[in-house]
Amino acid sequence: MRRTILLVRHGETEWNRERRYQGWSDSPLTERGVAQAQALGRALANLADAASAPMIASPIGRARRTAEIIHSHLPSTSPVQFDERLREISLGSWEGLDRTELSERMPGIFDGEGYYEWYFHTPDGETYETFRDRIADWLHSAGDEAMIVVTHGIVMRVLRGLYAGLMPADALRLPVPQNSVFRLAEGRIDEISVDVD
Repeated sequence: MRRTILLVRHGETEWNRERRYQGWSDSPLTERGVAQAQALGRALANLADAASAPMIASPIGRARRTAEIIHSHLPSTSPVQFDERLREISLGSWEGLDRTELSERMPGIFDGEGYYEWYFHTPDGETYETFRDRIADWLHSAGDEAMIVVTHGIVMRVLRGLYAGLMPADALRLPVPQNSVFRLAEGRIDEISVDVD
């Protein structure tokens, strides 16, 4: 696999701060989220394989806004592209709820392995198979050129898991910081941590 994917998560949002689960719903970036996006943009501008790379993002507002901020720091003049397959997992009617509210609706949902897998057991959201298949479809259709990808936490876990050939349970435990670039290249995944002012 010759391509390089520079994978980043959107900046912190109001609902991230409140620990509410977003899914396809949205909330605005916080001041810290904007600062994270700016720091990621500066860091990517200094990477040889990123400065002129095309950028592809989830169309959900928080990822779109993060991508626009990052893009403003890059010399590339090509517009940001958006791909529906990079959307976060749909949590259906559970979007906007916090952990306590979810536990009240389904006691024990976070017990044991459920801590990592509850996203796929919402009453009207996406299943693991449906979600994995759309992420895999995007990954297999990506070209050979280097690209910057701005997306979401669960997308980042599953995408990295697919790339590295991890078992789903292991992929769902991967960290998803909002101040890192993950470089997927030549079968490896390297993390570049970015300082935020």
